[in-house]
Amino acid sequence: MQKLLHTFAALADLGQEIADTGDFQEMVRTSLHLVLGSLAIMRGAVTEYDSDARALRFLAARGLGGELPEYLTLDSETVDGLLHAGLSALTFESEEAGHVMLARHRKFLAAHRIELLLPLVVRGRLVGLILLGDKASGEAFTAEDRDVLCAMGRHIGVGIQERRLLEELEHRAIENRHLYEDLRAIYQDTVRAFAAAIDCKDKYTQGHSERVGKYSEIIAREMGWSDEEVEGIAVAGYLHDIGKLVVERDILNAPYRIDAKQSSELNRHPAAGYEILSPIHHPYADISLMARYHHERLDGRGYPEGLTGDQIPLGAKIVALADSFDAMTTDRPYKRRRSLDEVVEDFRRNTGKQFDPEVVIALCRALLKEINGETGDRRILRLLGKGYVDKELIAPLISELITELESGTHMTAAQA
Repeated sequence: MQKLLHTFAALADLGQEIADTGDFQEMVRTSLHLVLGSLAIMRGAVTEYDSDARALRFLAARGLGGELPEYLTLDSETVDGLLHAGLSALTFESEEAGHVMLARHRKFLAAHRIELLLPLVVRGRLVGLILLGDKASGEAFTAEDRDVLCAMGRHIGVGIQERRLLEELEHRAIENRHLYEDLRAIYQDTVRAFAAAIDCKDKYTQGHSERVGKYSEIIAREMGWSDEEVEGIAVAGYLHDIGKLVVERDILNAPYRIDAKQSSELNRHPAAGYEILSPIHHPYADISLMARYHHERLDGRGYPEGLTGDQIPLGAKIVALADSFDAMTTDRPYKRRRSLDEVVEDFRRNTGKQFDPEVVIALCRALLKEINGETGDRRILRLLGKGYVDKELIAPLISELITELESGTHMTAAQA
């Protein structure tokens, strides 16, 4: 009875150890200790079977002495024999698998006085092998002893298999993440190629779509958008003018202000962009809507639908400001770019009419941080070009505008 209680206690301890520990190596070491202690066995080892290498790798050993080999190789006959035996304790006198192991590793097994081999088989797969020496008492292993060892071996085998499955899942997750990153890079490269194709049609705005994408990304990040949302708004910025592919090249490249008829033709491009983008399944939401509405205004005087206020998606408001900011800070065929203080003044006049105050504040904050050296990132300043920004002049103007917009004291020209 005492022996039976001890056995049950050992099995309970083993099950708890395998269930609770997060350290695989510690679990194996403790499991081996419990196996040896339950039957007062002098020595033993737990190995894991590597099916690719067709070899047993030592995970834990006790009482074997000396330096253990890194692997014990197995041939197909030995593996088949161990699988056939299942969860059975094997003696070297057995006609099943023991003699095969002896034929291949007799010197090692004899040197370490191994008497029992316990294959760890889970759902028909060999996951490992426990090697056991003799009892401290010198007594032979009984049928009851073998039943106990088989029960313990079942626990340990499941623990090894669970760890293996977790490693496979982690490996697949890493592979899937790498695949996703590769696909995302391909998608983004394709988007940039489209943006370059759009801008190539208009010789006066080459690089415009890329800059709008980058400005949109900067604004969204300043507004606290998630990484995925920031990537999406950048794509929308890159593709916002894709509808210009259906506009006549002569209109896009006119070195003068176009007439009303030509302007009407040009104003088709947001709706055309929506028609091009909407059938495509993008990894980001609302790309086509941002292209459609990037020329809408808060006061309803934009196009193509004359939306007002909150009818305009926030993403479209961001792209709209990024688009206008780049237009004001780059040379066009019929006008040179404005100075940055003139751009700030335009923001003051048109925020609340054309531009959303929250979006203007975000762009101004991002620019002010770069001017004041509060961030190592200089993306806006690099895009604007060296020598364009008079930091001493501009910083106070931007700070003043931010204060006005945040305090609600800002007034549009119409309100004044």
